[in-house]
Amino acid sequence: MPVIIVSFAVSSQAAPAPKNLQQMTYDVYAGGFHVVKANLDVDLSKKGRYELELGAQTRGFLGKLAPWKGTFETNGWNNEKTGTSRPEMHRSITTWRDEEETKTYLYNKDGTFKDYTIKEHDKPLQKPDPDKALTENSTDALTGTLAVMKALAKGEGCTGTSEVFDGKRRYKMIFKEQERVELKASRYNVYEGPAVQCTVEVEPAGGKWHKKPRGWMSIQEQGRERGTMPTVWMAQMSKNGPAVPVKIRVKTEFGVLFMHLTGYQNGQTRLALKDD
Repeated sequence: MPVIIVSFAVSSQAAPAPKNLQQMTYDVYAGGFHVVKANLDVDLSKKGRYELELGAQTRGFLGKLAPWKGTFETNGWNNEKTGTSRPEMHRSITTWRDEEETKTYLYNKDGTFKDYTIKEHDKPLQKPDPDKALTENSTDALTGTLAVMKALAKGEGCTGTSEVFDGKRRYKMIFKEQERVELKASRYNVYEGPAVQCTVEVEPAGGKWHKKPRGWMSIQEQGRERGTMPTVWMAQMSKNGPAVPVKIRVKTEFGVLFMHLTGYQNGQTRLALKDD
């Protein structure tokens, strides 16, 4: 079915969206098949605060073979003078088939780690006591990504390193700029304009890691073997907001995965793919 791109300003009579709130939707394709839907909200509308939420779920044939969905959210303190952001709470809620797992991470305002709990399906709440070497001066992956998004909006490069505690391990999340490019809108992606292409690498920094890469590490290493790390294109779509991901590419042994921006709204502007 043909697809067209529509862009329009929000009517002055419509309920105004909060300032500095960006909402994105994405579609992930593998081998030409639409296998995942995702959404990302970046909210800096509250003074001194920030909120991030990423949601995703499998669909189509993959949804039947591997029914998975997840929501990852962070809120915390936004220092408008220094431009830094520190999490207060990060939560991941994932569901595999009908079993849900919730992990909650709490932080103090001075940046120190406070608490960590796990709720697995019908099991009692767990409250592990992780090694301080894994949690000290750590952050979450969403806040680490926001730091790079904000730096790009200030004219800085797509470069930065954050150290993340994921409940069992600690790792470095490393962004490296590759080049500045011009992207064209397509039947899959609504964005057209300048973008910064950068790679994202995860590097173990403590905890128990499997000798043979698993999960994201396995996908990352498959990309390395094929000459490129997972790659994200960032663009500043809101004049006063941070840059946001507009395309992602991951090379694996099973083929190339692309995540395309299919919808965008920031209060003044909307972009969407629409059936003709």
